[in-house]
Amino acid sequence: MGKIKWSEKASCHLHAIHDYISRDSRTYAIRFIKSLIKSTSKLEIAPRCGRIVPEFEVYGLREVIYQNYRIIYRIKDDNDHVEILAVIHCSRDFKTTFSQEWELN
Repeated sequence: MGKIKWSEKASCHLHAIHDYISRDSRTYAIRFIKSLIKSTSKLEIAPRCGRIVPEFEVYGLREVIYQNYRIIYRIKDDNDHVEILAVIHCSRDFKTTFSQEWELN
């Protein structure tokens, strides 16, 4: 069974999402973030369950969707460890946002 590691950028995304939701409800923000994180637990058992990100299939990036968020990850090593790279709202221009943050061009 693989392990899940959250990148620093993905952790920052979680904090930003929490801060945004907290403007209306701190309780809901905490619940939402916990649920979002829990939604990635299936990657420990089945890391290839997410689809390949169509915008960046060359890089082997995968994603799972939780509500309106794309959780972008990659599989590392032969033992199926997963690194969560980003959590991006579906309404954002994904290709531009991800390219700028990860300097992929």
